[in-house]
Amino acid sequence: MSSELKILIVEDDEALATSLERFLTDIAETTVSNDGFEGQMLGQEGIYDLAVLDLMLPQIGGYDILKYWRTEAKVDMPVLILTAKDTLEDKVHGFQLGADDYLTKPFHREELLMRVKALLRRTGSLGADNQLKVAGFTANLNNRTVTVDGNSLALNGKEYDLLIYFLQNPDTIITKDQIFDRLWGFDSDTALSVVEVYMSNLRKKIKACVAEQPIRTLRNVGYMLETED
Repeated sequence: MSSELKILIVEDDEALATSLERFLTDIAETTVSNDGFEGQMLGQEGIYDLAVLDLMLPQIGGYDILKYWRTEAKVDMPVLILTAKDTLEDKVHGFQLGADDYLTKPFHREELLMRVKALLRRTGSLGADNQLKVAGFTANLNNRTVTVDGNSLALNGKEYDLLIYFLQNPDTIITKDQIFDRLWGFDSDTALSVVEVYMSNLRKKIKACVAEQPIRTLRNVGYMLETED
């Protein structure tokens, strides 16, 4: 499993949700929600690389969730609609609301995997040959190694995961809360201050290898990996 990627599955059929979780475990860490309200709340956190979204859900329907994510929460993660609703009107409506792909049930496992990987590659979350190359960094997701400007970066587990999060979201403000939820989880007993500790360690190691620090601290807002001067 690639611990650097996170996929949200919003599906009320528990058996199917379990199957989806099993299908996708080699690509990413998965979070499953079986009702619309919880799924909407999880998706708005902005810590997932992709969502697989059913349309017919308890509490809140998939169309309303997607509309909320795009217009209210301003979440731009790729969304793959997975549903039994197979009319052209349904598909058009889904894309108009901001879906990135639309797959109808029943589906083939291989097709689902190909579509998910294609969306992750399109957004830069899944690099070619499992490598990410951003702003002088080259990260190999297979062996968890990183170089910057040709210099090797010796990173521990969480430092590596933290850098990968930035590489997958260049020129994007990432808040401390998002980092904490992404790396430690919503229900972690760890204090939020751990983010500052790991950020400090990561920035020191990067600074030892490059002329200018590419990760900016935005006071009272968060951090951003800059790719341009």
